[in-house]
Amino acid sequence: MASLNKVFLIGNLTRPPELRYTPSGTAVADLRLAVNRNYTTQGGEKREETSFITVVVWGKQAETCGEYLDKGSPILVDGRLQTREWEGKDGQKRTVVEVVAERVQFMGRGKPAAPAAVPAAESFAEETRSAEDDVPF
Repeated sequence: MASLNKVFLIGNLTRPPELRYTPSGTAVADLRLAVNRNYTTQGGEKREETSFITVVVWGKQAETCGEYLDKGSPILVDGRLQTREWEGKDGQKRTVVEVVAERVQFMGRGKPAAPAAVPAAESFAEETRSAEDDVPF
């Protein structure tokens, strides 16, 4: 019998990535992803529900996520489900299901660039901001 463990998710980060390193120096990032589902009830009422999912990213890809992603960043995750168990400090057994990313694709703008040290930068930013306010999305 064949089996398959594959997950595709598109959503937005609820907080900046938490990047850390294992004792051997391997990068690992935890991403918290919000994924929305829109549906209509049998009574015709439109509803939306949000699922919050932990995504674990390893290696160079984890470092890239830490460098370029921020709260609100839209991403596509291609990965697999993983269940982890451990015993808490209170002695209770804990279980978590998370997604281990094989690939993270950035779908929008990254972190904002640092402001330039040019005196006219503020007026340029104001002009750009007012032009962007007219964009319908």
